[in-house]
Amino acid sequence: MEIQRQQLMKSSRFKRVCVFCGSSPGKKTSYQLAAIQLGKELVERNIDLVYGGGSVGLMGLVSQAVYDGGRHVLGVIPRTLMPREIIGETVGEVRPVSGMHQRKAEMARQADAFIALPGGYGTLEELLEVITWAQLGIHDKPVGLLNVEGYYNSLLSFIDKAVDEGFITPAARHIIISAQAAHELIRKLEEYVPKHDGVASKLSWEMEQLEFESENAC
Repeated sequence: MEIQRQQLMKSSRFKRVCVFCGSSPGKKTSYQLAAIQLGKELVERNIDLVYGGGSVGLMGLVSQAVYDGGRHVLGVIPRTLMPREIIGETVGEVRPVSGMHQRKAEMARQADAFIALPGGYGTLEELLEVITWAQLGIHDKPVGLLNVEGYYNSLLSFIDKAVDEGFITPAARHIIISAQAAHELIRKLEEYVPKHDGVASKLSWEMEQLEFESENAC
């Protein structure tokens, strides 16, 4: 089993995964345990972390688990949110940016895949934007939901309803991958093959980054 585990570690095609999650711990212990387990799973697969930069809630738990495991942690956070979200001793590299758009663009540029733990409005907003970018063909990076105790069941039902009603194509539904356990989710992300209805012309991460650098130079 240990040899198989080591082979799995070496086979990962991801160097860094972006994790979206709540700055609150949630009411269920299972959410907190899932964040810690996800962090440990990334460590075991030699994957680094990029995330929203907070040291509280699920953000703090997943980042601490990755950092304690010896992997690099990159936190990207708007300067205006630093007093609110960063409480206590931060871990890894903290990269301040000027705003929320720059935060999302930089996290996306740095990551090879995206995973959403349970979270609130901010988590949903970040998640839906990278799904939309994938739909447009701006990136081919897999997007996963860690659906702890069915937390995202209602969201998945809404998306299925949107497919049934003709607002989301079956190919775009394929973008979203879900699983209840971290090891299963990462395995599915590794196996992901993108399907596009079309690719947006002239849209790329380079354009996002140019805008990011331009605004920070001001």
